[in-house]
Amino acid sequence: MAKKLRGFNWIQIILSMILMPIGFIIWGLAATPGILLFEEVSSITESWESWQRAISLGATLGIGALLWCITDLLLIGILGRIIRPSLDDAKAPTESWLTIRWGFLSIFHRLALPALQWMVPSFIGNIYYSLMGCKVGKGAQINTAHLNDCFMVEVGERVVIGGGASINGHLFERDGIHLSKVRIGYKVVIGASAMINPGCTIGDGSVVASHAVLPKFTNIPPDEIWGGVPAKFIKKIEK
Repeated sequence: MAKKLRGFNWIQIILSMILMPIGFIIWGLAATPGILLFEEVSSITESWESWQRAISLGATLGIGALLWCITDLLLIGILGRIIRPSLDDAKAPTESWLTIRWGFLSIFHRLALPALQWMVPSFIGNIYYSLMGCKVGKGAQINTAHLNDCFMVEVGERVVIGGGASINGHLFERDGIHLSKVRIGYKVVIGASAMINPGCTIGDGSVVASHAVLPKFTNIPPDEIWGGVPAKFIKKIEK
C-alpha cells in the first residue's frame, strides 16, 4: 500500500481552489460553438419579422444547448484521458496522491453530468466514457450517466445498462481508498437503478435485475439472473 501523504489537507485545499474555477471555465468554453451560432443567426435574421426571428433564435438556442453538451463531454473526456491512471487494482491511504488523482477524475465526471444525462444512450455518451478510460464494446447501450470510475470499468459487446444504474470502481474503507475493476461480459443486461460495486465480474449473457445491489467482488457466472438487495442468484437462463 502507498504511504500516507504529508500535508494532504493543505494540498487538497490548494488543488480544490485551482480546480473549481477551471471547471466553470470548461463549462464556459463549451458554450463557444453555441454562442458563435447564435450571433450568426441573429445577424442573418435582423431584418426579419419579429415572430420569425423569435422562432429562429429560439431554435438556435436549442441547437446551442446541444452543441454545449457535446463540446462539454469532449473537453472533459480529453482532460480525463490525460490524467486517468492506468491500473487494475490498487489501494492507498485516504490521504494519498491516488485519492487526489481519483478525486480530480470524479470532479470532472460531475462536471460532465449535466450534459451526459441528455447524451445517453448514444455514440456520443460512449465516446465520452471511452475517453475517460472505460472499455466499451461494440453495440453497447449505456443508458446511465452514473458509470463512475470509467478507468476501472469494462463493458462488453451488446451490453444493455438501464437508466439510473450505478457502476462504481472504488470504495473507501477504514484503511483508505480501494480501486478494483468491474468487468461486464458479452450481452449482459443490467436493470434500471441497479448498483454494481467494485471488483464485480458479470459473466456473458447474465442479467442483473432492476434495483439490485451487487456487493463488492461478486462473481456472476454466465447465463444467470441475479436480483435483490443484496443481489443473489435467482435462476439459470435456459438456452
